Amino acid sequence: MRKAAFIYEPAQATHFLREDHVLTPTRLQLTFELLQSYGAFAQPSSRWIVPRQAEEGDILSFHTQDYVAMVKSLSSGEERSDALAYNFSAQGDNPPYEGMYEASALAVGASLLAAELVESGEVDVAFNISGGLHHAAPNYASGFCIFNDVVIILTSLVKKGLRIAYIDIDAHHGDGVQYAFYNSDRVLNISLHEWGRYLFPGTGMVDEMGSGPGTSYSVNLPLFPYTDDQLYLWAFREVVPPLIERFEPDIVVTQLGCDTHYLDPLTHFVLTTEGYTEVIKEIAALAPRWVALGGGGYEMGVVARAWTLAYEVMMGRDFPDEIPPEFEQRYGLKKLRNDAELAIDDRFKEQARLFAEKGVEQIKRAFSL
Repeated sequence: MRKAAFIYEPAQATHFLREDHVLTPTRLQLTFELLQSYGAFAQPSSRWIVPRQAEEGDILSFHTQDYVAMVKSLSSGEERSDALAYNFSAQGDNPPYEGMYEASALAVGASLLAAELVESGEVDVAFNISGGLHHAAPNYASGFCIFNDVVIILTSLVKKGLRIAYIDIDAHHGDGVQYAFYNSDRVLNISLHEWGRYLFPGTGMVDEMGSGPGTSYSVNLPLFPYTDDQLYLWAFREVVPPLIERFEPDIVVTQLGCDTHYLDPLTHFVLTTEGYTEVIKEIAALAPRWVALGGGGYEMGVVARAWTLAYEVMMGRDFPDEIPPEFEQRYGLKKLRNDAELAIDDRFKEQARLFAEKGVEQIKRAFSL
């Protein structure tokens, strides 16, 4: 049975971006409470561990000094006329808020702790639901992401001489991670995401395959709106297992955004929690040593259920479908797996199928799979 760790600090759910902002940190609290209600942390195969805040030096392994100084300044409540140069604005995707530096550094620290626990062999898998902030650039915020914890932990593991495979199943392409390792052959970067023509950040085409020493180490499979469970799983199985098996990583790092769900308000995939869980099982089979990070997901009930199901796989357990009574009474969720596939117009399904088949064929040809 796997030894699993869940990295979380209740304070991570208390910061406030903006009243109408779609990213609600309460989703972290709901996930933790749902797992608690199932007794997940009372099992011998599972540990709940409180993280530490990352040191500034850790953050500077990817981000610039002036950017970190800007985040600190805005975090303390200072008004800066040059904030927009770093992509911060009150009404934009990345509003500055009080305590922003501390909250972001804690997410990075949680990911670093997860990586340390797995690298040391203390656990087989560690899950930081506050991580997976894959859009942040060295010198500006992007896509709700302030510090790129993914790049920071990948860099720390590579510095230890480890070969790392990174699998990103968020509906949005992880452009910040791709940028950081586009010229590196030490990280195999695989991303399945919605086609950039329809979704932020507009990157992640099949022909973005790396450069220099990193050529053929960046793998992108964009998928069409209305991609469902069956099609997503087929595409994943065609591409990801052969790439991982050939690369032979020491550790697999994953970004497990659950914004692929049909109820998500920002994206256009139509996966269910059942399809999502099957993808997690595929990853578990490929990853004997596994650092798991959160990511996107903007319907709180879906996030709580999807990440609870993901941790269920990591633990090697099988939670009952009936939500425990105390959680149901508080939040109104009744079933853990109560998704049914949507009735999608056959024309849309066919368009999605043809698009996926073309992308898979291109990858297989380019990467000799």
